[in-house]
Amino acid sequence: MKLLLLSDKESPFLWDYYQPGRLKDYDLILSCGDLKAEYLSFLVTMGRAPLLYVHGNHDTRYRSAPPEGCESIEDKLYIHNGIRILGLGGSPHYSGGPHQYTEQQMARRIRRLHWKIRRAGGVDIIIAHAAPTGVECGDDYAHRGFDCFRELIDRYQPKYFIHGHVHMNYGRQIERQITIGSTTIINAYERYEVEI
Repeated sequence: MKLLLLSDKESPFLWDYYQPGRLKDYDLILSCGDLKAEYLSFLVTMGRAPLLYVHGNHDTRYRSAPPEGCESIEDKLYIHNGIRILGLGGSPHYSGGPHQYTEQQMARRIRRLHWKIRRAGGVDIIIAHAAPTGVECGDDYAHRGFDCFRELIDRYQPKYFIHGHVHMNYGRQIERQITIGSTTIINAYERYEVEI
């Protein structure tokens, strides 16, 4: 199964300079937030794959105009062709926006999902907007990540943890992919593909 991962910046390759057939090989598209709703609707229309998304800290327009044809998996465990995918959007709280959470609020969201995860026998992929603490996070308050994401990884050892929020062009060396235990953590900035 081939996945297209997206976050934070609309890819000119997939939108401005799109050519028919560019999305034909993808079986599933996962958006980690902060992308225009029109962009996500375009991708799900032009491709043959379903598109699942979580909110980024700037996705305030989704409330009145959500991406058409796409499915929010915010606070859900979604199963696609046997792959268990958990969605936890939003960023650390820094200015009071609608998709910002304190560490305690995010931990409470995760606790509410434990029963569903156990009933499903675990989780294979976690998509989030923010990164786990200490994993290619920024030094500023808004990009510090969540400790509870590290605990979630340690407890369930998903195959992948996919996030956005930390832009690859922030002016320092940011690794696209790192491993913690048996979990591969991927920064989905702009676009990235993975085969599982």
